[in-house]
Amino acid sequence: MQQSELKKVFIDELKDIYSAEIQLVKALPKMAKAAKSDGLRKGFEGHLKQTEGHVARLESIFQGYEEKPAGKKCKGMEGLIEEGDEVGHEGYGDEAKDSALIGAAQRVEHYEIAAYGTVRAMAEKLGDDKAAKLLSQTLQEEKDTDEKLTELASRISVEAKAKATSLGR
Repeated sequence: MQQSELKKVFIDELKDIYSAEIQLVKALPKMAKAAKSDGLRKGFEGHLKQTEGHVARLESIFQGYEEKPAGKKCKGMEGLIEEGDEVGHEGYGDEAKDSALIGAAQRVEHYEIAAYGTVRAMAEKLGDDKAAKLLSQTLQEEKDTDEKLTELASRISVEAKAKATSLGR
């Protein structure tokens, strides 16, 4: 593959991720509002700030290539956010709703982990150390968020089990 062709694919993938992050910036406040536990709400609020940083990093990479980040809509993220939005409107109890929100959020994180891993590898092949470093930072933050969500999910499950046990179930 020609380097110019790889660069074209790289920019196209970055535009897709940029669109995904912009959509997430709009969705995270809704997810925070739907969360019942303070820990999950604060987690979503913290990830919003982090996601805004991801957007800034992507914009920095685009500037380095003298490209504009707009022009593409990430349909994958659109679908994931739509599914997460549906969870927020279900009639679940508090713990169940938070568990469902965590599941939706983890699907988003896994999507982002895959996307950032791919573009980081492309940046490395293009010899763009600056972009590779920025993308690696974001990739690690996405992995860390996924781990935090897993931890929250296990705590919610334990709390729910403890309540059920105390009720004689």
